[in-house]
Amino acid sequence: MSATPSPSEYLSRLNPEQRAAVETLDGPLLVLAGAGTGKTRVLTTRFAHLLMTGRAQPHQVLSVTFTNKAAREMRERVGAIIGRPVEGLWLGTFHALAARMLRRHAELVGLKSDFTILDPDDQTRLLKQVMEAGGVDMKRWPVAGLMGIIQRWKDRGLTPGRIPVAESSDYANNRAEALYAAYQARLVALNAADFGDLLLHVTEILRTNPEVLERYHRLFRYILVDEYQDTNLVQYLWLRLLAQGHRNICCVGDDDQSIYSWRGAEIENILRFEKDFPGAVIVRLEANYRSSRPILAAASGLIAKNEGRLGKTLRPGRADASGEKVRVVSLWDSEEEARMVGGRIEEAQRAGQDLSEIAILVRAGFQTRSFEERLVTQGIPYRVYGGAKFYERQEIRDAIAYFRAMVNPADDLAFERIVNTPKRGLGDTALATLHRAAREQGVPLRIAAGQLIQTDALRPRPRAALRDLLEGFARWHAGLESLGHIVVASQILEESGYIEMWKQDRTPEAPGRLDNLKELLRAMGDFGTMAAFLEHIALVMENDQNAEGARVSLMTLHAAKGLEFDMVFLPGWEEGLFPSQRSLDEGGNKSLEEERRLAYVGITRARRHCIISHAANRRIYGNWTSTIPSRFLDELPPEEVVREGAEPVRHIPSSVFGAGPLSSQRRPRLIEAGAWEVAARPAREGGFAAGQRVFHQKFGYGRVIAVEDDKLDIAFEKAGQKRVLDRFVDPA
Repeated sequence: MSATPSPSEYLSRLNPEQRAAVETLDGPLLVLAGAGTGKTRVLTTRFAHLLMTGRAQPHQVLSVTFTNKAAREMRERVGAIIGRPVEGLWLGTFHALAARMLRRHAELVGLKSDFTILDPDDQTRLLKQVMEAGGVDMKRWPVAGLMGIIQRWKDRGLTPGRIPVAESSDYANNRAEALYAAYQARLVALNAADFGDLLLHVTEILRTNPEVLERYHRLFRYILVDEYQDTNLVQYLWLRLLAQGHRNICCVGDDDQSIYSWRGAEIENILRFEKDFPGAVIVRLEANYRSSRPILAAASGLIAKNEGRLGKTLRPGRADASGEKVRVVSLWDSEEEARMVGGRIEEAQRAGQDLSEIAILVRAGFQTRSFEERLVTQGIPYRVYGGAKFYERQEIRDAIAYFRAMVNPADDLAFERIVNTPKRGLGDTALATLHRAAREQGVPLRIAAGQLIQTDALRPRPRAALRDLLEGFARWHAGLESLGHIVVASQILEESGYIEMWKQDRTPEAPGRLDNLKELLRAMGDFGTMAAFLEHIALVMENDQNAEGARVSLMTLHAAKGLEFDMVFLPGWEEGLFPSQRSLDEGGNKSLEEERRLAYVGITRARRHCIISHAANRRIYGNWTSTIPSRFLDELPPEEVVREGAEPVRHIPSSVFGAGPLSSQRRPRLIEAGAWEVAARPAREGGFAAGQRVFHQKFGYGRVIAVEDDKLDIAFEKAGQKRVLDRFVDPA
């Protein structure tokens, strides 16, 4: 076992601001820890310092994290600093610590100490039973909608009977609160709690039982909180109650990285810290050890535009902080943007850059598709961090199954996937009957279904539902030639009820799923027929999913928080996409500031290279539409930015936009707009010309024979003459 270090040994590893945060032990302390400033080092060293100086025993420190991974890392680091394993800690996530407390005092809320914690599926099943017992029409009022309302109330610390008018809901004809009360009663009867109950119950116990609260005041001499800017209201209330004793609470966070309001986080919690804890000390960690000076200056200049912040300015903490400026690349269209990103990744790879140190960070999940396809074309391995690859997402697989089943009546796998999606009343009995008929007659399921609906083998409701679906397939297939595959695809998703199913879904993921479906339709504009599109999908999905080794990371900006890479691409910086029009419409200036914080998070993920891009044209479904560069581009300090590419649309100052959404007079056709007809891509300046030598990833080198819009006839040196889309070739 290593010798116990002296305080001077581990304190000497800290810069002056970090050391001040570690040594300020008495009273409330807020540590504003900018991106890359050593937040984890400060937290773990402070914890170790409390133990090493005898200020507290391990069980007298309450240390709260947001993830189990962060809790494990803190436990290991504290043990490494003090030279021995640390036992008996109150260290963990909000939910883990609350569950530990609740088991001690379960009887105070009508539970037993061995209560069960329900998973999300069990919660939904139980709430569905409550709604059925209450006679709620769940087609009109989906269970996911009520679950979302109840979760929001629990996140805000609101028990049944204490819902203020401002927080009330008209769900199910103003019955949400009564259903909430019935759901809570059922949980108690089952000796169960859901995740929201853990903090809700404990907060209620502390609020209504002074002797229990006093016991914890005596137990916890110090409180440490990580990622304080991400706390919701019930977490805030729990912490405030526990901190009323010694007031030795240290919260570490960054108001400039508060980006999770959509899941209940309240930036006001960190902004009002000084008001909540009079006499609080604020220590700002501003020395960044991650990024180069130009990247830090660009990020700081951007975030300074926010008014709702406590204020700090990142500065380089590394000795080698010089580096290249942030690059803003203006491109003609979204396909050229994907080619640019893919090309620069190839260049970096040839120069020895590890692919695992490269990331593409997008504002919305649907944006990954074009980059995934480009990386597949180039043979560059990648992974989608925090989610499935585009064509593996549930809603995309469902939609493709509809298209396959429509084109090919013998595709049983596709038909089976969607025959009861959305729910059509085709239960297990009806599906078993259908499968039996198909086996007995030796025909595909869809053919067997057509025969079954002519008999009484099925009950009236499933028989009618199956008839409607089969008639739909016949109608959609007949429309392929006259209407085109994009219009038919949109009709399938609308008329089948699939789009409506996700519109009625109240989970946070539902809007993203709808955006992904729009992006799927947009992708179809690159292909002349449904068959060609489905063949392309099959080839893309055939790409080796299990390749070992380094991969480029694709993820949303929200998923990137806490990560860092040598090279970061930030595509799609256009009004309506980033900042998100949906966010601006729903939240005005408050949402705009959160979008700006998201941009700040994106830039500060980069260590050495940050490439921001925007396109002048994007295809929205089948149609090309012009875009306006994001207001955030004009907010970057010009001296820290290098602009590349022709400027197809001038930047419009933020003052023109105002705080919220664009007015109808000056709003461009944004991401939600679009028509179904397939339009030609706008003529491109400096496009390909006959006689020009080009390179194609699959066919190799060739020479352009003729140009027709974005289609090129090319005589390839080895593959012969082919017609290809210009987005898949590069000048040689």
